[in-house]
Amino acid sequence: MNPDNATLAERLQQLIRPGDTLWWGQAQAEPLTLTRAVVAHRHALARGGRLGVFVGMAGSDTLQPAQADVFDFFGYAAGGAHRALAAAGVLDIVPSHYSHLPGLIESGRLPADVLLLQVSPADAQGRHSWGMAQEYLPAVLRRARVVIAEVNPAVPWTHSGPCLRASDFALLVDAEHPPLEPGRGAGGAAEQAIAHHIAGLIEDGATLQLGVGNLPEAVLAAMHGHRDLGLHSGAVGDGIAALAEAGVLTNAKKSIDPGVGVAGILMGGERLRRWAHRNPQIELRATNYTHHPEVLAASHKLAAINAAIEVDLTGQINAEVAAGGYVGAVGGAMDFLRGAARSRGGLPIVALPATAKGASRIVAQLSGPVSTPRADAGLIVTEHGVADLRGQTLSRRVRRLIDIAAPEHREDLERQAHALLRRCGAVLS
Repeated sequence: MNPDNATLAERLQQLIRPGDTLWWGQAQAEPLTLTRAVVAHRHALARGGRLGVFVGMAGSDTLQPAQADVFDFFGYAAGGAHRALAAAGVLDIVPSHYSHLPGLIESGRLPADVLLLQVSPADAQGRHSWGMAQEYLPAVLRRARVVIAEVNPAVPWTHSGPCLRASDFALLVDAEHPPLEPGRGAGGAAEQAIAHHIAGLIEDGATLQLGVGNLPEAVLAAMHGHRDLGLHSGAVGDGIAALAEAGVLTNAKKSIDPGVGVAGILMGGERLRRWAHRNPQIELRATNYTHHPEVLAASHKLAAINAAIEVDLTGQINAEVAAGGYVGAVGGAMDFLRGAARSRGGLPIVALPATAKGASRIVAQLSGPVSTPRADAGLIVTEHGVADLRGQTLSRRVRRLIDIAAPEHREDLERQAHALLRRCGAVLS
């Protein structure tokens, strides 16, 4: 089934046209055999023209700025190695809520001509599963002219219907690379303290949504004393498998999809893949379900835990730009924060270390865009404590946020706060 490199290149040239826009799964869902072939043969594929490439978060170094000689890069995020694309000025950002992506694809506002997938081996009925991710990929599949897939024997069979068959693909090849492993380090003291604060907020029976990276994994590690937790999240990492194997994550108390954890993408390593394989307790769903506002609002005790780059003294949140460079995304944070705010017993949480390279991340004025407005801010958590902003006046918000800033920055923040509140017609209490 797997052609040699020359044959694969020839087949790709038959299927991909100049001017096409290509999509594939992000992070651990990247089909490395196909993406590396596209990169290696990009000039032959473009035939003197150009190709669009939509990017999400990077799990590999497949894409490089020099490839902008043929590729027009655009995407919702600049995570991981894709920060280099943004820094080189060759990544055009789509500042969209994650929940909007399927509709933008299906309407044609985001062009989608070719979809590259990584799928599991077929079962006895000839059905391939989506493997590591659904997310916005089903919307691309419905829109794309050409769907190409690689079969990876190390990819789990996940409950993520509808299943795919060989007839759904214009080309099906064997994977030449194992799935990508996440490149995370251990969280430091700040992450551990933040995780302890968050664990103290979450009740037994809560449903968890988490972002990705060291901080969410630290939060999950701090939750092993809880009972009957549930899962409804865009992304999940290895810490979810650990909670499930410890009997903490049961999904038994969920008001929506009881007994089943729901996610859009598996962003972990071998442990997560092993746990998810043919496991009916985890299902992958499309973004228009995982991020649907009514589904989230109906999820009782939804604890939405998301990260930020900085938060200003009134609760405005920047999750996109740091030190003048685009490094994050609008993403799904506001979808989940709003959902948690409407959820019965929900907790809309934004967590961040109080400093980065010595600078305060609680600031008087954001250095980047407002990714989440202050009207949607809920609980802000640093290693120094929790600031609950719900229902609070501007002056009380300022006081609570200064109290969780790094101690060495509080005096300066206090000074700036007086001027800030005067402009708002308020007085710092």
